[in-house]
Amino acid sequence: MEELFDTINVRDLLSTHDLTDQTAPLTAPDLRLLISRLEFHSLQIKSKVQSYIASHHQDFASLFSLCNDAVSRTDEISTDLSDILGLISYRPIDKEVKEIIDEVSAKMKEARVKKELLELVRAIVEIGERLKGVKEALRDGRLRFAAEELRELKKDLRVGDENASEPLVYGLLREEWLDCFEEIQELLVKFVESAVRFEKESNRVLVKYQPTVDGLDGIELRTVLEAMEVVGILDYGLAKVADLKIKYVISPAVSYGSPITFVEELNPGPEKMSEAILRMVPSVDDKIENVDGKTIYSGIIQVVKFIHKRICLQNGSWVRCFGRLTWPRISELIISNFLSKVVPEDASKLADFQKIINHTSEFEAALKEMMFISASDNKDARLSNFAENVEVHFASRKKTEILAKARNLLLQCDFAVPQEYTGKDPICKNDGMAVDSSEHVVDLLFMSERCVVTKAASQLMKLVHQILQDICLSSTRVAFEFYHAARDAILLYEAIVPVKLERQLEGINQVAVLMHNDCLYLSQEILGFAFEYHSDFPSSIKEHAVFADMAPRFHLMAEEILQRQIQIVIFNLREALDGADGFQNTHQIQQFESAKFSIEQVVFILEKVHIIWEPLLLPSTYNRSMCMVLESVFSRITRDILLLDDMAAEETLQLQRLIHLMLENLSSLLESLAAVNQKGKTEGDFARPLDDLIPSLCKIRKLAELLDMPLRSITAAWESGELLSCGFTLSEIEDFIKAIFADSTLRKECLWRIENVPL
Repeated sequence: MEELFDTINVRDLLSTHDLTDQTAPLTAPDLRLLISRLEFHSLQIKSKVQSYIASHHQDFASLFSLCNDAVSRTDEISTDLSDILGLISYRPIDKEVKEIIDEVSAKMKEARVKKELLELVRAIVEIGERLKGVKEALRDGRLRFAAEELRELKKDLRVGDENASEPLVYGLLREEWLDCFEEIQELLVKFVESAVRFEKESNRVLVKYQPTVDGLDGIELRTVLEAMEVVGILDYGLAKVADLKIKYVISPAVSYGSPITFVEELNPGPEKMSEAILRMVPSVDDKIENVDGKTIYSGIIQVVKFIHKRICLQNGSWVRCFGRLTWPRISELIISNFLSKVVPEDASKLADFQKIINHTSEFEAALKEMMFISASDNKDARLSNFAENVEVHFASRKKTEILAKARNLLLQCDFAVPQEYTGKDPICKNDGMAVDSSEHVVDLLFMSERCVVTKAASQLMKLVHQILQDICLSSTRVAFEFYHAARDAILLYEAIVPVKLERQLEGINQVAVLMHNDCLYLSQEILGFAFEYHSDFPSSIKEHAVFADMAPRFHLMAEEILQRQIQIVIFNLREALDGADGFQNTHQIQQFESAKFSIEQVVFILEKVHIIWEPLLLPSTYNRSMCMVLESVFSRITRDILLLDDMAAEETLQLQRLIHLMLENLSSLLESLAAVNQKGKTEGDFARPLDDLIPSLCKIRKLAELLDMPLRSITAAWESGELLSCGFTLSEIEDFIKAIFADSTLRKECLWRIENVPL
């Protein structure tokens, strides 16, 4: 059969074999031949197929039979499947199965819940029985058993970790547990209080090892402490004992200058030790001094040994618990009653404090050995830390003393100046010699002058100078504290004095001037610190010890006080001049008297200021300030007069009289200013003429002349430039002429001449 399906090459069926030219078309005879040969070949194939089938007839028959059987079985399976589907469709068995499964699950869940409830009931009953057992144990004196049961029941009942979804019975059981806990806590505390007592009458501590409480006897102190530790109330149980120890034993032992001797006594029982006693015996030698702390430390160590051996029974955790309850207060007592009191008051004695440091370290080492304080926690080494930082404590104490002294100086000072410093030239005697012995006269370092200051300022600066000298001789830590003390002492002036003198600064008085001088003096002294002390400061603080930043503050403060005084004076002068009503109608008697009274008030105020300022202010400051005040007065009077638009002849004479009256009354003041100015020229401090310092002085003098001057003379004075040099302006002269002289040809001519003068 394989040969029948071999590939047939059509070219082999053609008659010609010359087929090299594959593109040559076939002829009609070739095609007819090809068809004939293909038909013949097809007949051969059919003949061979029939022969093959005939020879394999049996095989084909069995194959067809097998196929027939397979088809029959497929039909049977299809029928069975249809029957099953029909059965399922008409009878929903899956629903019945689901119902059965749900029922089984519900029964199993119900059984499981009942089992859990049964277990819960058993647990509740068991816990209830155990709680009853705890109460019975307490009544029988089995404290250790009761404590351990309570500890286990606390875990089972999850006390402190309550859940809102828990059964109500658990809350009831917890309440019962708390009742048992409070009962055992109260009982154990009673045992401890009965076991350890302080008897005031005999001044002793009594420890009973088998105390009796509520009819329970024979219970040892160790058992009580063990039960307290198991329950977790050891701190609570020992708190009262610790308090008694501090109050009646430790505190008297630490009291500075009251040495006490402790005597231990033991009372043995038939089988075991029944009592231990620590008796407190005041020392017969009242001359014993706790200079180095050895007496205090030895007494406390004896007490701690008694606690360690007789109360805590050499149990490390109990001793540590007792130490946690008492050590903070013990250390505070030792620091406040002993260490803080023996801190040296002089820096030269700091080296002698080393013996106390050594005794303190040995004392704490002994406490660590007995486990009374922690060997690893540095917080418990409070005494050593305090003693080793003695320099800081010394400096801190000195700083407190310095600031207290500075504060008292400033608060107690009345800021008054002795009478001898209120006259003229108070800084020097009549023979020119400086009054060096006075606390009120000081040198200004950078101004080559002397000024009067308050006693508070001079003493404050003496105190600061002493601090700076101590800094040069001190260690780094002490020097830092002293540096801050010096700064704070100076700043106290800024904080206290302005508040204290608030009312005085609102008026014209010596206090404000003295405060100005104080601030100026402090600023100068502060600037001098760097030159006087900085090179001798410890090298480690030179970079940080700075005072220069405070100098501008006090200099600005001095200037503000002075300017405030000047403004107050000017305000008062303006109020006085307001009463003159612009110097109008002075030809009328009432108006003249009013203007005259205003001038007298001005003179009075200026004389008052002169009396207050001249003796206290520096000459240059006095000269500058007084000239500023006088300028405000003269300019105001000149302006008011020049603003008058119509003046009668008699009125001009009265105005001239008022000006002459004022200048005459101020002659002594102007002479003093001229003298101060002349002295300044000699010393090279201020060389400006008085007329330059008070421009309106020349102007008002000239105004007095103009009030009685003919029109032609006024015109000539303007043309010569004399009036211009005195400060008059063109408009002022024109208005002045129009106010005094009636309109005329001469006035027009003079005004034209004045207007055409080249300026």
